[in-house]
Amino acid sequence: MSTVTEAIATPGALKRLADEGVSIWLDDLSRKRITSGSLAELVASGSAVGVTTNPSIFQAAIGSGEGYEEQLADLAVRGVTVDEAVRMMTTADVRAAADILRDVYDATGGRDGRVSIEVDPRLAHHTEATVAEAKQLAWLVDRPNVMIKIPATRAGLPAITEVIGLGISVNVTLIFSLERYREVMDAYLAGLEKARERGVDLSTIHSVASFFVSRVDSEIDKRLTALGTDEALALKGRAALANARLAYEAYEEVFASGRWQALEEAGANRQRPLWASTGVKDPAYKDTLYVDELVAPGTVNTMPEATLNAVADHGEITGDTVTGGYEQARADLAAVERLGISYDEVVQQLEDEGVAKFEAAWQELLDAVATSLKSKGADAR
Repeated sequence: MSTVTEAIATPGALKRLADEGVSIWLDDLSRKRITSGSLAELVASGSAVGVTTNPSIFQAAIGSGEGYEEQLADLAVRGVTVDEAVRMMTTADVRAAADILRDVYDATGGRDGRVSIEVDPRLAHHTEATVAEAKQLAWLVDRPNVMIKIPATRAGLPAITEVIGLGISVNVTLIFSLERYREVMDAYLAGLEKARERGVDLSTIHSVASFFVSRVDSEIDKRLTALGTDEALALKGRAALANARLAYEAYEEVFASGRWQALEEAGANRQRPLWASTGVKDPAYKDTLYVDELVAPGTVNTMPEATLNAVADHGEITGDTVTGGYEQARADLAAVERLGISYDEVVQQLEDEGVAKFEAAWQELLDAVATSLKSKGADAR
């Protein structure tokens, strides 16, 4: 695994980003990152103030087995199920990361210092099971700075409301469309209203809404390239930023409403937009594109390590690059639609693919752990 020395050595751009009101979270976690002191160094330097995980991250970390050998051997001897073994390992990592970030959590009043763990992606279309899983994960991790990740599927929306209503902090993931994002914010406010009715202290509940960025360009650029006209090619690399900027405009509208103000007076915290999938997938684009161009107060940018290091090395943080761009953003998305590329079709496809990718990664992880448990169980005998 590479290190984060570059980010630690040159925090200039990262500090400027933080000064603009952007919280930097690391989109990665592994046992080795915890035990080597890498995460602690990154947090101590102020380069990152939170951590996000997902099924693909855990599949890469645990699937290799590195750092998990002893725990796998213990689990094999106990004869636990594969599902239980995976949850024991993932929650152990999240608990350890939460402890490393606890000082940040305390210093920011719970705003940052957060570590996210996702509900089983196979439950993405099952509301009640998602709620039950979220409660179980919060209990297993047992740290105030954990956030439970719930996908923004149709079934996920009422689950978000119920889990927030129980006083559990939530990271809503896999948001691609502006309409779904508004539904997510509505689900959050409804959850706060439930929590208030139940007598839960609203100030203890935090949430972020993970709005995915690079995948939008990947899909729309592919369609623009297929069209091949000068007009189409000129729009490449613009849709994802336009989509994210209009999401921030929606955030400003919702959190200026009377409904929100009543909750804020009762102690509630805003659900911050979190820019996810910020690693650039097209080598033709600058590798800090989705950081430099999405600077706005009250946001989170969760970055894979390569992006974090790139921003530290040559990020160009020039102030707010979001709020002045709404008109152009609308024009860019309208231009894409005029070429026959359906926005609604693209974002639904991306949501479906996002759920499917996480399900596949989770299954790969289960398969790898099953093989390890079988092997170590045989060794023990």
